[in-house]
Amino acid sequence: MENIKESFQTKIEPLINKIGELTKIQRYLIYCGAILVLILIYAYVLYLPKQNKITELNKQYDKLAIELDKTKKKASQFEKLKKKMEEAKVQFQIVKKTLPEKGDIPSLLTSISQAGRDVGLEFLLFRPNKEVRKGFYAEIPVTIQVTGNYHNIALFFDRVAALSRIVNIENIKMSGGKGSSKLNLSCKAVTYRFIEGGKEEKKGKKKKKKKRKKRR
Repeated sequence: MENIKESFQTKIEPLINKIGELTKIQRYLIYCGAILVLILIYAYVLYLPKQNKITELNKQYDKLAIELDKTKKKASQFEKLKKKMEEAKVQFQIVKKTLPEKGDIPSLLTSISQAGRDVGLEFLLFRPNKEVRKGFYAEIPVTIQVTGNYHNIALFFDRVAALSRIVNIENIKMSGGKGSSKLNLSCKAVTYRFIEGGKEEKKGKKKKKKKRKKRR
């Protein structure tokens, strides 16, 4: 151990002697150089890697902040869309109530004919025709021919318009006989029924497939 110390002292003494021979300015420059080297080593080994990591984390933070902002905007829009959807559902239910379903059609047709009889009209023809499908609803036209005075016909139209279900009167034609106060009215009453999700069409297709299989 002593040999090692002596060897180290032997090697370091010339260097110390040389430093001792230097001027103050030279020693100051060496001192500043040593500090600069230490700073560079610190910057290269410790500071730069951490700085790169910080830069990378800042980029990730900015990206996440942008995504969070977009998510917040979508969330606010979702609430608005949800509210509109709920309002649309309410409106749909209101409209649906004005469209009778298949089971309500006979009673609706009875209500139309009864409205005419109640005001004193005489029915010559009351014929429901084949329904016409229009997507989620179907039109059901009814050919009507009645006779009565103008006042009774006007009351009939008023009572049909007051029905809870939608009934449109179309193709109105009126004619009167000579010397008579009565008018002959021919028209088409169009009512509508609701088709929910095309269930009836699917049932019809299934029945057709079953019939085909039985035939085979």
